[in-house]
Amino acid sequence: MTASVRVAVLNLRTVAPYRRQIVLTPLLVVAIMYNRPEVVVPGLTMLCASTTASYPFMVSERADLETLYAVLPLTRRSLVLGHYLWALAIFAVTAGLGAPAALILAQQQHIAFTGHTVATVVTVSWAAFTLAVSIQFPLFIRFGFTRAGLLATTLPISVVAVAATRLHMHITPDATVLALLTASGAALLAASAAASTALDPRRTGAPASS
Repeated sequence: MTASVRVAVLNLRTVAPYRRQIVLTPLLVVAIMYNRPEVVVPGLTMLCASTTASYPFMVSERADLETLYAVLPLTRRSLVLGHYLWALAIFAVTAGLGAPAALILAQQQHIAFTGHTVATVVTVSWAAFTLAVSIQFPLFIRFGFTRAGLLATTLPISVVAVAATRLHMHITPDATVLALLTASGAALLAASAAASTALDPRRTGAPASS
């Protein structure tokens, strides 16, 4: 198990006290979107997955986990990459559970929900999620969870995500567009991880945060 994977597992343990909220909130979102299965996955992604992905930063700040991180045999780069692996795992679980749920809801309501529709909603959700994480994580790492302000970063991104969701219901992207969105999301995350590593005020040689 690599150091980054161990960080992702540690994140899972640190958010365990919030497991009830993490489980119940998606159920509420699915209930609210019962009549619109095409927005279930995007809704879960922006309202639940992006929030859950940021939980380790909140817990770290409240419990002063930076003290623990400092004594663990981890490089700052491994710690940062571990947070991104955690985010990827959260998206995978969200899409893996949300897509079948959307299919079931569509079948119950006799709504056409083809394989291309599933690919579209998952890809749009991926694009929105990577945008959110790519903006949030460097801010959290540089300034801390409280100073960055979760609402200040998620609100405008959520507006963009809703707009993108509504757009995809009127435009049916082909496989090329979906592939470009997927690759763009991956590239955005890679760039964000590099930026987070460079902006980390606790890395060796980093300038002190003002």
